[in-house]
Amino acid sequence: MPSRRPTDRAASFPLIERRYGRPVAHWLRLLEPLRGARYPEQMELLQERHGVSRAHANTLVMYFRGSRSSRRHATPADYLASVDPVAARTVRRVMATIRAAHPGLELVVAWNQPILRVRGTTKSVFGMSVSRHHALLNPFSRAALTAPPVARRIAALGLGGGSHTLRVPLDWRVDATLLRAMVRVRLAELRDERPSGRRG
Repeated sequence: MPSRRPTDRAASFPLIERRYGRPVAHWLRLLEPLRGARYPEQMELLQERHGVSRAHANTLVMYFRGSRSSRRHATPADYLASVDPVAARTVRRVMATIRAAHPGLELVVAWNQPILRVRGTTKSVFGMSVSRHHALLNPFSRAALTAPPVARRIAALGLGGGSHTLRVPLDWRVDATLLRAMVRVRLAELRDERPSGRRG
């Protein structure tokens, strides 16, 4: 039997079971009523209602959705080549806008999407993914969407989304004010985290 590649999602199952004290089958059963639901809803179930970390929730949700390997895109360029050209241009503009204000962030691929992290760490600051009809902005924080300056800007732009993401059109006219406000909140949150904090 061939050995598992490091990208095999099931390789994380023993750690998940040790950390939360329940078999993986328990978490997959919890997701069953949300079969066919959107990824953010499935993630929210595990993260918000059951306290599962983002990384472990992603492993469980993606496995539940039929993805057995976590590796699809090796680089941000690979990801952008796989999506609609209009959406790819929007992603590039979003990331360039944020990096112009925060050059200490590096662009990587994690969870199969482009993500900006604090350079040299695994602290995720901002991610973006593309679906057929829209793109999702993900500042990895509810506070980064609900802080008053951000919430006011979102309302002014007429945008919506879930508790942790913001939905924008594929050809979104990038709003630098909104992006900078979200990232400021997220970076402040990361600075305030204690070393034992679970987010990141």
